[in-house]
Amino acid sequence: KHILTLSLCFLALSLSAQTVVPIANDVRLEEKLAIEKLMVDGSLNFNVSTRGIETPPEFSQLRTAAEWEEIEVLTIAWEGFPCILKQIVAASVSECRVVVFTESPKSTSNYLTSESCGGALSLDNVDIVQADLNSIWMRDYGANTVYGSWNDDRILVDWIYNRPRPDDDVIPDLLADHMGLESYSTTAEPYELMNTGGNWMSDGFGTAFESELILDQNQGGSTWWTDYPNHTTEEIESILQDFMGVHTLINMPKLPYDGINHIDMHMKLLDESTLLVSEYPEGVADGPQINANIDYVLSNYTTKWGTPFKVVRIPSPPELNDGYPDVGGWYQSYTASVFINNTVIVPTYYEPYDSIALSIYKELLPGYNIVPIDCDGIENLSALSGAIHNITHSVSVEDPLIISHLPLPDTE
Repeated sequence: KHILTLSLCFLALSLSAQTVVPIANDVRLEEKLAIEKLMVDGSLNFNVSTRGIETPPEFSQLRTAAEWEEIEVLTIAWEGFPCILKQIVAASVSECRVVVFTESPKSTSNYLTSESCGGALSLDNVDIVQADLNSIWMRDYGANTVYGSWNDDRILVDWIYNRPRPDDDVIPDLLADHMGLESYSTTAEPYELMNTGGNWMSDGFGTAFESELILDQNQGGSTWWTDYPNHTTEEIESILQDFMGVHTLINMPKLPYDGINHIDMHMKLLDESTLLVSEYPEGVADGPQINANIDYVLSNYTTKWGTPFKVVRIPSPPELNDGYPDVGGWYQSYTASVFINNTVIVPTYYEPYDSIALSIYKELLPGYNIVPIDCDGIENLSALSGAIHNITHSVSVEDPLIISHLPLPDTE
């Protein structure tokens, strides 16, 4: 059940918007074999040399936006899972503009306006953009919003995608062209940096969280399809400072059973001081390493105000009938949610875990519209190592208003 059979090579997977053979978040055997058939002399000739502006932005005060800040655009890639994607569009169009990248614009438009999966949607706030695609995992290869002058001079910043999916890797350039924004990329020496959006969380004030995957893939060595950039930890931190204004990079050890090593599958920043963290039964699966990582964070880092982070646990369900990842079950997590202004979309799986998770979100985020979307049903996104956060990305607004204040406990 964990093997995804591909009938065509990964560059020609899509026949229409509804007949896509989805690619997993991680690179599985069938995709690897299909790609190797395209390789010449053992090389994919993966070219990332023409990617936007490849030198650091020359602005006075760079600031990477946090996920909960106001957004202008939500982006998705129409590659399989049409009902899940349509539900995301339905929950988002009243909050922001939705940009849908697709290989089949007419088919995608027809599905969105059909009665399938919840009824017809208006396309008044939807941009359908023709694009070649490899996969649905927009979070991982999408662009990040950075402000050049704290709250002004909005730009996009992109990294080298850590997958051999060249069509996906250039989506940030297409998005920048579509929105008329400047796109910067860490794709040329001495600034080349490989990274993935599912392994990135910003507090909006210069602190970012990652697993040590970013170190593994930027300190020399190679994988079967490319050589990794070769930097010291200090050089990696410097590149993130120069392109994104990040002055504090919190690296945590990878989890033993998370095959993609993306932190969004077990934790989420809900605001500048609150960490929502997956909880497992004592001693089970990735629970011990998650607990050790959170202890490390609490012992060595504080919020922007110098106060301890508030940690809230949210139980992760085992795969129904198959258990937790340490016995082969799928990785199912409620932290892989997404903010869309006043709405938060939360992946769901089955009861009673869903009700517990949704009640935690509602308690932590009063005033938000909490929208559940099933990721374990007929369109089983969790089987491919992902959920809602992994298949969405966003562009923050051009002129944001930021009110940042330390929460006042026991105060109305």
